Parts: sequence; structure tokens; C-alpha cells
Amino acid sequence: MTEIRLPELALVALVGASSAGKSTFAARHFEPTEVLSSDFFRALVSDDESSLEATGDAFDSLFFVAGKRLARGRLTVVDATSVRPDDRRRLVDLARQHDVLPVAIVLDLPRAVLEARHAARPDRDFRPDVIGRQVSELRRTLRGLQKEGFRHVWVLRSGEAVDAAQVSRVPLYTNRQELSGPFDFIGDVHGCLPELRDLLAKLGYTLGEGHATPPPGRTAVFVGDLVDRGPDSAGTLRLVMNMIRSGAALCVPGNHDEKLKRALDGKAVKALHGLDGTLAQLEEAGPEFRAEVRAFLAGLVSHLVLDGGRVVVAHAGLPERYQGRASGRVRSFALYGDVDGSQDERGLPVRRDWAADYRGQAYVVYGHTPVAQPHWVNRTLNIDTGCAFGGALTALRYPEMELVSVPAHAQYAVPARPLAPAGPEPDGEGLDLAAFLKGGRIETRTFGGILVKEGERAAAIETFSRFGVDPRWAVYLPPTMSPVETSSRAGFLEHPAEAFAYFRGQGLSQVVCEEKHMGSRAVLVLARDEAAARTRFGVPEGAGSIFTRTGRPFFQPDWEADVLTRARAAVTTAGLWETLDTGWLVLDAEILPWSLKAGELIRGQYAAVGAAGNAALPASVTALEAAAARGVDVAGLLDRTRERAQDLRAYRDAYRAYVHRVEGPHDVQIRPFHLLASEGQVHTERDHLWHLETLGRLADADPLLFGRTAYRLVTLGPVSGGMGASEAEAAAWWEALTAAGGEGMVVKPLAFLDPDRRSLQPAVKVRGREYLRIIYGPEYTRPENLARLRTRALGAKRARALREFHLGLEALARFVDHAGTARVHESVLGVLALESDPVDARL
Repeated sequence: MTEIRLPELALVALVGASSAGKSTFAARHFEPTEVLSSDFFRALVSDDESSLEATGDAFDSLFFVAGKRLARGRLTVVDATSVRPDDRRRLVDLARQHDVLPVAIVLDLPRAVLEARHAARPDRDFRPDVIGRQVSELRRTLRGLQKEGFRHVWVLRSGEAVDAAQVSRVPLYTNRQELSGPFDFIGDVHGCLPELRDLLAKLGYTLGEGHATPPPGRTAVFVGDLVDRGPDSAGTLRLVMNMIRSGAALCVPGNHDEKLKRALDGKAVKALHGLDGTLAQLEEAGPEFRAEVRAFLAGLVSHLVLDGGRVVVAHAGLPERYQGRASGRVRSFALYGDVDGSQDERGLPVRRDWAADYRGQAYVVYGHTPVAQPHWVNRTLNIDTGCAFGGALTALRYPEMELVSVPAHAQYAVPARPLAPAGPEPDGEGLDLAAFLKGGRIETRTFGGILVKEGERAAAIETFSRFGVDPRWAVYLPPTMSPVETSSRAGFLEHPAEAFAYFRGQGLSQVVCEEKHMGSRAVLVLARDEAAARTRFGVPEGAGSIFTRTGRPFFQPDWEADVLTRARAAVTTAGLWETLDTGWLVLDAEILPWSLKAGELIRGQYAAVGAAGNAALPASVTALEAAAARGVDVAGLLDRTRERAQDLRAYRDAYRAYVHRVEGPHDVQIRPFHLLASEGQVHTERDHLWHLETLGRLADADPLLFGRTAYRLVTLGPVSGGMGASEAEAAAWWEALTAAGGEGMVVKPLAFLDPDRRSLQPAVKVRGREYLRIIYGPEYTRPENLARLRTRALGAKRARALREFHLGLEALARFVDHAGTARVHESVLGVLALESDPVDARL
């Protein structure tokens, strides 16, 4: 039995003379859609599969379809005689064009068998000596198939061998999609063994002599260039090779590793850029270690596709069209990048910026070109931070998408060109609307893929393009917030007890209850000065922006300028620029009073209802009282109308409590509650108490502009019924707040982000009894209305709140990682897109 182990992506040439049984073999081992038969295409173009006159058109059509299949990454089988080298050359060229492996399965049966089969087929109208010529041609050239470019060749020499053959599909060496991580991608080491050991220790690896053991479940992935320039290339190779042998690491080759392999193979190479030192160290280590190194380097594949295709690692990067494919061109790109042989004024290769045009779904992690800071462009990340040149050695923790670096101990080599600075992408690097509007999942590092549909995306583009702020400021949009589960307490639709029960049921022991301000949600992006704004946000002028939760300018320009000036001054007085070592901040806040932004809503909806009711109900009560005085039995109707008038007065009092005259920006107050991000950090690792206390320093610095958010830390304990002591105290505080006219409170986990509880709501709101009268109407507290409202469904609201929360954090993380504006806006617009999905606005 011959076992034919086919690469999963290949161009398979079924080679053999007529009547060798190629079509029967194909039907047995391949799907009908995988097989392209020359006979079928002759029939397709001429209605006669034996028409030799149609052969040219048939093969043109066959190769066109084969090219389309290979471009889509589908295994393709060509069923044709292909006995001549010229015929096979076209197949090899097609495979190379699409960077797939050309392989051949040859059915070389005895001539007598072929002629007997031919004689038994009356549909074949050519002379038997044609078969003889085909057999002779095949056997004359058969030994040279691999020299022609076929990567694998299997030859079956009898009918029994054909019948016994077994075909299986095997993954390409580059396909390690079954490995899901978590991974620690490590940038170009270049022989910097001390820094590598520092970095592994910082990542939590246990270090031994020439070995490192990862934290449970994690795998290190080296992006290549292990050798040259640094002080200990031999030690680096020993450590990495031992880690790979134990299953603790994976590795792809770099161009320096490839050059070392050629030198060890005895090829003529120039011992430059530290190679001379590496070769000397290996010579000193002895011939056995040299042989191990040579075998190790020979076994490295160009790139690796990991985690179901979600992430790709290649030394110099890899565009989408090459990912998961195999050819000399793919390997060359993975090793050297997008080069054409030209050189710059320093004599260095000119590398085209392939990442600027990258639109693939997979993250690509690479190195090769040293940069001053890890550099995100689209979904690609360069983590070669020039350790050998005195920079740093950097790792990316995946899927956390956390960057970890250690500084170089020394500068071991002088770079031929200065390290490329990291920074925001050029202004022209904008969102690809066609790609964004297609719909699909947006990958986040905290929640995974989040589906945003095509129609939702179109609505977001329409809204933001018409009303949004300068998109360079829009690095975050806040999520919606779900209300608490409906309360069963008499007279209440919402109560803190249900919030505590929810978080207790999620396994939490502590929550933070924050006063919910009756204002309008806003995002403040503050830069220290215009120079910092230009450097970090790429804006030509201005030092900040304030916008609504849908990305619209919050203030008119002169008001915004005044508020921003005072806000920056408060940050300076509070010392936050220095404390956080940053030139910019992103804050999540409520801006008071509510009537500042809700004026039209108040006039058009709430005040209109109040005015209409006030005109009708008191007059109705007066008329009914007069009727009752005349002896008419209207007692029931009178009581009901009095109750309705009382409910209407409560309704008017409720919304009027939040209406204040605003004559200028000096009447505005900001209540920040999240210090979302600053240079190098998204502050999700800080708990909510840190956020509130840190932002409280702004209220100390400028109490006229900023205000503190009152809060209570609540310990959740097991209870047999009702609430624990701490919970009861918080509920009493909520009752006092709402009785005094407050909107209510927001209950949050103490931790800003819990990586082990992806489905945990980041916050739930508990609104006061009278505030809900604004939302649900004057008479919502009547028993029959409360009974109906208690059936409200929160599932859609909670799902949206969770997805928007993680998309917003992803946008911030991408911005902090210096991603291009297109990658940031993908997540920002994703939040806005989800807002277009209809959900009951009263929730």
C-alpha cells in the first residue's frame, strides 16, 4: 500500500497516459469540486470531450478556474495526461503564482494494460500507438519531476498499487492553528541573552541553566534573529533550542538565522553584522553543538499561523495573500520583508511599508526593522525594539495584547540608521469604508470577536460622518448601561437589592456604589498643550476635545475652549501629568446640568406632557368636585382623577429638579468617574476606588468646574434573606439620595475589568422611584402599570452594554499601542454601530 500524504493546500497533478485510470482515482479520493478534468473542459467549451481542436480553449478555461480556486486557498486537482515537461511546467508555474505546493501523483501502468483498456472503450477514437508515445514520453522524463519543481512525487506502477493507494491530507508545516496559546511573542533577541532572561523572568518564566519553564499553559514564540550583534548568540541558541525541545517555545527564522545556516552549510557568506562573533562562539562550543544548531535552523519554517488563524508570526511580517502558503517567495518575504533589491543612500535595502496596506483579519506579529517603541499599524505589530542597539527587548502577551519590555544592559552594536520612532499613523491612513461596511467580527483582546452587522456599521458611518468631532480625537466612545433586574418590592421598579444579588451570584465579594449624576455622558480628551496634541493625536491645532457618547461635539467652540483651558489647568494643579508621566488623558464623565443638553427633549416631551396634564386634570378635579356637591355619584372617578393630578405634579417636580439656567461655560460642572487612559496605559488594572480618588484631585484643584462622585464600598455576604449589613447601609444611602431628588446610583464590581468573568456586567444602574416617573410616565407607579413594567426584558440591553464596553476598551488599547487611526476607529465606530440596534430607550 502506498500512503499519499497530500499537503492540505496544493496543486495536485494527476499524471499518466490515457486509460491509466486518473479520473477513477480522482473520483475515489477527491471531492468532485476539487477535480478539474481536461476532458470535462473540452466538453464544456465544445460539447465534445474528445475534441482535440478544443484543447487550447479547454486548458485556458481549466487554468483560469484552477487559479481562482488556488487564490481562495482550495486544494485543486488537475486531471490531464501531463506526460510532457512543457505541459507540467505550466502547472508548476500556476502553483508558484499562487504560492502553493505543486505535487504529482503519477499512474505509470504497463503499456499492455493501458492498450487493453483503450480497446475496451469505444468512445476513444484515437489510434493505440498514441498511448505508446505517451508512455514513452512519461518514462523518459519521470525521473526529473522533482527537478521540474514538484515538491512531492508519488508513482503507482500497477493497477493493484492504484487500488491500494491511500490518500490523506496533512497540514502545512506553517499551519499550527490548533495551538491557541496563550502566547508570549518575543522580538529580535540578537544574542542578548541577559536581556532575554530578564524578559522571561518578567513574563513569569522559571529560569534554569540553559532552560526556561513557562507559566502553566503559556508558550513563548520567537520572531527570529536569535543571533549576531549581542554578547551571547550561542547561549541564546542553547536556551531557545532547549525551550523548543521541551514544548515551551516555538520559533520562526530571521534573516540573520538564515545567513548563519548558510555559513554552517559551507556556503560563501560575508561574516558581517556580528556573524563573525556568532561563528566564533559556535566554534568554541564544539562540533556537536554546531551540528545541533544547523539542524535546528534547517527545521524552521517561514512563518506560523496560530490560534485558528487569528494570529500570524513571521520575522519581517507577512501580507494576507501569503499567510498559510508555501513557496520561495513566501519564505523570502517572511525573512526579508517587501524588498526589490534597491538600496538607500546608506547602502541598506529599501523596504516597502507592507503593513500600511494590510487589511487581513489575522494579527501579524513581526520584527526585523528596529523601532524605538512597539509599533501597531492596522492589525500588525512590530516588536523589534532594538535591544542590541541599546533599546529594549519586547514581548507581546497574547491574547491579552499586553506589551512587556526590559531595557538593554548596554549598546552592543551601532545601528546603520536611527531607530524608527513610533507614533500615530499619517493622517492619510484612514478607515477603509468598503472593508468596514462588509460587517463581521471586530476582534478585542478582552472579549474575543464581537459581531457588528453590515446595517449597523452603515448607520454608524452615516451618523459620525455628519455629526462627529474631528475623528483624530475620537479614541473612545462609552458604553450604554443596563438597569438592574426588576424589583418585586411594593411600589418599586428598581432597588439596590437586585444589584447586590446579581453581583453576589457572579461570585463577587465587593462592589462600589457610585452616585448617579443627572447629567449628560461625555468624554474629555485632554492634551497638556498643543504640541502634545499634535504629536499624539496628529491634529494641527487645539489641545483637546469634549464630545457626547455618540461622538458629537458637546459644546459650541467658544464654550469648549473655555472648559478645556480650565480642565487642563486643573490637571496641572493636581499634578496628574507628572504622576501618570503623560501628555494626555481620556476621562469618562457626566456634565451637569442635564438641561444643558436635554433642553429640546424637556421642551418637546416632558414639559409638553406636564403642560397638557396641568391644563386638564386640575380643571377635571374642579368639575368633578362640583358634580359631587350636587349629589352626583362621581366619588370613584373623582378619587382616580385626584390621584392622576397628584402623579402629574410629582412628574413635573421630577424633571424640573434637573432644569437649571445655563448662561455660560462658568455654569457647567463636570463629574468625572473614569480616568480611562494616559500615555502607555489603559487603566483597567486599577480598581474603581483608584479612579474616583485620583479624579477627586481635580475637584480639589478646581471645585467650580469639577465635582467629586460620592460612593460607598459594599461587602457582599451570604444572606438568608434580605440584605447583609453593608448592603443595607448602601440601600439606605440610595433611598436618601433619591428622596433628595437624586437620580440613583450605579453599582460596579470593585475591579474595573475582571479577565476571568468576560460576561460580567461592568455596571448596573439603580434609578430612584421618582426619577423613573420621568422615564415611564406620571402614572407608572400604579399597581397595574408596575405589573406590566416588571415584565420588561433586559437581555438585549445587557448584551449591548457588554459588547460596547469591550469595544471601547479595545479602541483605547489600540490607541495606547500606537495603532493606526483605522484600527482605532474600527472599534470606536463599532460602539456607535451597536447603538443603532433598536432597544427600549427607557431601559
